[in-house]
Amino acid sequence: MGEGFDVLLIDGRSGSGKTSLAARIVRELRGAGAEPQLLRVEDLYPGWDGLAAGSGALSEVLDEGRYRRYDWYAGAFAEEHRIDLRAPLVIEGCGAITVRNLAAARRWAVRAVGERAVVRSLWLDCPDGVRRSRALARDGESYAPHWDRWAAQEDALYAVHEPWRLADETRLS
Repeated sequence: MGEGFDVLLIDGRSGSGKTSLAARIVRELRGAGAEPQLLRVEDLYPGWDGLAAGSGALSEVLDEGRYRRYDWYAGAFAEEHRIDLRAPLVIEGCGAITVRNLAAARRWAVRAVGERAVVRSLWLDCPDGVRRSRALARDGESYAPHWDRWAAQEDALYAVHEPWRLADETRLS
């Protein structure tokens, strides 16, 4: 499947560089002839107060091999997407790395390639001021009013799951 992994989970707080890194990895894999798929955990959050729910939904999505994408403009879940067992999977987003999600990623990968499956996880870390600047530059004023409440959800979720302790690697971005 992928270069060194069958499933890669990338987690970190908002603005830490997850989306950019995932896009770069997908581009590199495509350049090497693979056809990776990208699952953004933000497609599973049911709105601005849904970080824990979206993170919690990821394991079920991997077990079922499908999900409905949350449409942030409509404020509702929209079209269904399937996850192809024949292609490497990159999962990125706040709440990606939990014990439950790692176990589901392993089950998905074993179904895809068998016991030789490789699941990797990466925690991205970045100073708060840099993260905020990046996130607001990326999403502009649509994100600004939600920054504090999203950060509070990150604090709560990460206090329970401590993904930096579960990750195979931590990287400063």
